[in-house]
Amino acid sequence: MSFPLLLPLLLSTTDAAGIASPYASALPREIVEKKAEEDRRRREAAAQDVALPAAPRTGGCLGAVEADPERSAQVARDAMADVVGRERVRAGLCLGAALSELGRWDEARQAFADARDAAAEDDHASRARLGAMAGNAALAGGQPGQALSLLAPAAAEARTAGDTALTASIALDRARALVAVNQPEEAATALAQAREAEPDNAQAWLLSATLSRRQNKLIEAQAQIEKAAQIAPRDPEIGLEAGVIAVLAGKDDAARRSWNAVLAMAPESDTAATARQYIAQLGQAPVGLEGGARP
Repeated sequence: MSFPLLLPLLLSTTDAAGIASPYASALPREIVEKKAEEDRRRREAAAQDVALPAAPRTGGCLGAVEADPERSAQVARDAMADVVGRERVRAGLCLGAALSELGRWDEARQAFADARDAAAEDDHASRARLGAMAGNAALAGGQPGQALSLLAPAAAEARTAGDTALTASIALDRARALVAVNQPEEAATALAQAREAEPDNAQAWLLSATLSRRQNKLIEAQAQIEKAAQIAPRDPEIGLEAGVIAVLAGKDDAARRSWNAVLAMAPESDTAATARQYIAQLGQAPVGLEGGARP
């Protein structure tokens, strides 16, 4: 088994160019990239989820963020000068989304936090979503401690709202932040909360397996990745992590099967590129070994 050569790849916290992840969370690059895409979708969906009417001066802002974030940010700033109540929430949401698109994370965090504070005190769902967005902006800006201070009240608001999916999502965000501040046991607790809130959340099981693997709890990691695979059998990130766990458990043939499955599921993806690297470092299976590399 080519364990010494493979280990640096398995423990890498950087992207393909060697640049540290914006989440600085010691999670595999593919999972971090997936999280970034989830954050984008969360911002895009927020206009509907927060259930606010479009303010007259910001009605087209959210729809224009991706095409012209600079212009959208200016429209939102102009509106923030004289709108109040729910319209202020809408303007703050748009401003935060535009600034996130521009990578101006500190300003985005403040915009989302301001939008949260403008929401009615009894609008727990909106306050939870906007607080989570502020926390994610802090994570993306490399401020996990600040993220935790934002995510804790967001989690409480989500529980009060009775939104189990949002509760699970915020727990996952907290876990990432806790890993980033080197509190893996607390992160494991947050992941358990995510699994309890939403037992069929494949991402919760995947990240749980990743953390257990990094803590050298391979039996737990194996059980967790198997559960993730049951929920989302065609998720290539799950197949990638399954192979990593298999290698560390000394099961090279199982690792090859998992990584070759990734190649079959998403051959042109970044995940497949990483799987190819892993397979190349692991080397070919001995002739006649059942479960060796497949075409």
